[in-house]
Amino acid sequence: MLAIWRACINFFPLKKAYRSLLFSNSSLQNRIFFFNLQIHLHSFPTLATKMPVIAAKRSLRSHPSSPPRKSPRRCKAATANSSPSVNKFGTNENQAGPEAVKPKWNPKDGEQMKAVKLALHLSTAPCSVVCREEEQNVVLEFCKGCVEHKKAGSLYICGCPGTGKSLSMEKVKEQLLNWAKEGGLPLPDVLSVSCTTLANTSDIFTKMLGLNQKQGKKVSASPLQQLQNMYSQKSSIKNMTLIVADELDYLITKDRAVLHELFMLTTFPFSRCILIGVANAIDLADRFLPRLTSLNCKPVVVNFQAYSKDQLLKILEERLKELPYTVFQQPALELCARKVAAATGDMRNALSICWSAIEMLEAEIRESACNLNNSLEEISFSKQNLPTAPDFMKKREFDTVRTDHMARALSKTYRSPVVDTIQSLPHHQQIILCSSMNHFRGAKKDTILGELYKSYAGICRSSLIPPAGILEFSNMCRVLSDQGLIKVGQSREDKLRRVSPKVNEGDITFALQGIRFFQNCLK
Repeated sequence: MLAIWRACINFFPLKKAYRSLLFSNSSLQNRIFFFNLQIHLHSFPTLATKMPVIAAKRSLRSHPSSPPRKSPRRCKAATANSSPSVNKFGTNENQAGPEAVKPKWNPKDGEQMKAVKLALHLSTAPCSVVCREEEQNVVLEFCKGCVEHKKAGSLYICGCPGTGKSLSMEKVKEQLLNWAKEGGLPLPDVLSVSCTTLANTSDIFTKMLGLNQKQGKKVSASPLQQLQNMYSQKSSIKNMTLIVADELDYLITKDRAVLHELFMLTTFPFSRCILIGVANAIDLADRFLPRLTSLNCKPVVVNFQAYSKDQLLKILEERLKELPYTVFQQPALELCARKVAAATGDMRNALSICWSAIEMLEAEIRESACNLNNSLEEISFSKQNLPTAPDFMKKREFDTVRTDHMARALSKTYRSPVVDTIQSLPHHQQIILCSSMNHFRGAKKDTILGELYKSYAGICRSSLIPPAGILEFSNMCRVLSDQGLIKVGQSREDKLRRVSPKVNEGDITFALQGIRFFQNCLK
């Protein structure tokens, strides 16, 4: 290395770099020196011819049997079966970040699109039910205690729609049967009934009786009376019966007597019935089963809370984890989870919105293909060398569902009157709302019409749009005031009128974020 430095010391352009390198130990300066050295070697062929000789002398100093030296960083990054490959940006291609673990999908592939929609369909049961482990454990322990001690009992599961109640019960039934089989206990008979499918509400007793009664016996008593007689005395039935009555709200609206008699079956001395009711009403036991409370037989209540933003995001990622490619941008999933959690916390809505966002991407692909065909037809009549079809398609990203797709899907699902009103406004009135939103950010709650006009005119000029005059601007503000979007005060001069907002900033952002013109203004 010293030989190279001494050879270059006589050249004036390299003196400064050499002196800075000589009196500094900085690795950055070393890199700058070698970069300058490479440039000047190409400028001075006499010096360039000396470089191989110096390199050859240096290679003779090492022992012939010694292996070639490697960079410590490259040795550390390389694995036993593969050698690191460095791309043109100087990064190791073998080291993949968390976003590069899965390749991006091809939405134009019919099989991939079908697999993605199937993973997000409501009827597709996930491999594991996440974010409901605590509730499942409570229900499972209750059922285990009833089966182990051969004691009847009742439990009521309540919660908002789309919070995983029915799906959790399917997992509990599977776990209970596996537990009884491993423990050598008699397997309980399981009956799952959706009360909305019953022609008559009393048909639920007929289904329960069919599990415990042999075929061929004809009895004049009703199915409810037969069950009451069976559970009032000792019988040959040893197995417990697990009844899962989903959509129990249906029995409340149709016949409360059936609902009451159903829970009363668990109070008989020789009952073998484990009743689990699933419904949305939180206070069902207190309002519709008062007699059970007086008999100290009130069912155990398990409440399923609405999903939070983190829980919704985790469930969506769990469903998409099985796919071998990345479908959604992470900010798009976070936006969906945040909006759904703030509205209802319904997981079914989140799946439906993700499905709708995928359809937005499909529509964009079809529109782009149509525009491409029109462009190719125009190109065929000209002799200019324009980009080919593949190059044109590469300019647009059609490999993931983006945030704008998700925002449009959310707007379609949670459409409010304010958002509809803003989206139906003329373009200049939308610019006024956008400028007012930028103007009222922070602690400022009102301004005069003249100041708002300056902000409006600035947006128009930056976008090369001629602004309206002050008189026309004042009339547009009156229209917005009549629609309840802003409030305009009274004054002798239009410029001195006080203007204040009447809608939330988030509604304006949500309504205008899908329009390309306002993307820079809303930042």
